[in-house]
Amino acid sequence: MATTKEDSMRVLMLPWLGYGHISPFLELAKKLSSKNFFIYFCSTPINLTSIENKLSPTDLSCIQLVELNLPSSPELPPYCHTTNGLPSHLHPKLFQAFDESKPEFSNILETLKPDLVIYDSHQTWVSEVSSSHHIPAIYFHTSSATSKSFFYYAFKNRGSGLPFPSSVVSLRPVEIQKMIAAAPIDAGKTTEDDDPFLSCIAKSFGFMLIKSCNDIEEKYINYMSILTNKRVVPVGVLSYHEECEEAENDKEMMEWLDSKEKASTVYVSFGSETFLSEKEIEELAFGLEISNVNFIWVIRFPKEAEKIKIEEVLPEGFVNRVKGRGIIVDGWAPQDKILGHSSTGGFVSHCGWSSVTESLSHGVPIIGLPMNFDQPLNCRMVAELGAGLEIEKDGKLEFGRTEVARVIKEVVNGDSAVMKTAKELSENIKMNEAEVISVAVEEIKKVCAKIQH
Repeated sequence: MATTKEDSMRVLMLPWLGYGHISPFLELAKKLSSKNFFIYFCSTPINLTSIENKLSPTDLSCIQLVELNLPSSPELPPYCHTTNGLPSHLHPKLFQAFDESKPEFSNILETLKPDLVIYDSHQTWVSEVSSSHHIPAIYFHTSSATSKSFFYYAFKNRGSGLPFPSSVVSLRPVEIQKMIAAAPIDAGKTTEDDDPFLSCIAKSFGFMLIKSCNDIEEKYINYMSILTNKRVVPVGVLSYHEECEEAENDKEMMEWLDSKEKASTVYVSFGSETFLSEKEIEELAFGLEISNVNFIWVIRFPKEAEKIKIEEVLPEGFVNRVKGRGIIVDGWAPQDKILGHSSTGGFVSHCGWSSVTESLSHGVPIIGLPMNFDQPLNCRMVAELGAGLEIEKDGKLEFGRTEVARVIKEVVNGDSAVMKTAKELSENIKMNEAEVISVAVEEIKKVCAKIQH
């Protein structure tokens, strides 16, 4: 029987406005809705429109989409109230508009009266607004424990004598500098109230949730709990499994994979917000060609460069030379289906957290080519697990075709150590998945029950 508002605990979920945040929030919403929770899923209209087709009629009976209308301006109209395709110079405007939506969010809470709010990073004000309505709020962290505990350690605990528990700190200075420039923690700020990321954790009611599991990150989850003095409760990898009908191009792609040998193909994709330069595309193309391995390569361009044609940036004659063993896709491919296919033996990835967890949940080893943000740390963690290898770069963080080919050939081999480890890890993740979410659900229920009584 479908969950209803009347006989269930009601949770309002408010993710940040990027797909990498909305997707795990949506998957967690589905998990909770199957455990006698009624979910109000709150975001901007443009984002809600994009996720509606990811919800089945059963989902929609216990997940209600709630519009959060941000202040609009000629520079930031409603269709720009998302990070998807948003030019980088408008991101500060989006943050500002989101912050200015506090009165709107307060009205939503007053109308819906949920038992609990689950909020995201960049939202230090959510717990305060919720508290003013006597509603507890729990922070849900959608990236890795490895990266955020490292950022916390790097800025707050370097002089404490507490060592970071891993070799992932063996980053080159230029990598650390790039991450610090993009990190949410400000080295000049010393209190939790001063820093947005620390404040989100500190204000979480009793504990915080994280998109991870002990099979992948146990020591980092524990370490993050020690550093933040906040219990960190994993909810699993929350991979999105596509259930929509196949488009004609998808069908042809899957039939092409059907024709290939087991674990003989690499999938190449850098997420929705990481873009390669023309030089990087050229080196990766030659690396794929030299490797002589089958591949599906998704190439994306930023919104302002969307008129560029793929053939304009690929080496001359490349498409003809790889014909039969390579497919080049413009913009989007059914990633879940590709990673779940038996012919896929490796994932050339930027190591964004959602890509890492999706790949490992399918047992596909990662060929790491991190670009920025937390990606180098995620990549090192995967290598430390033994479930992937990193494509080495030079002192300027540039990679070359020879190294690309070498790592691809080392991974895409049915007898390779990383492939075996990735398969074992996938089995453990699946075996423990139900228990992980059950523990998280019980913790959430305890909070809701306290409020209800």
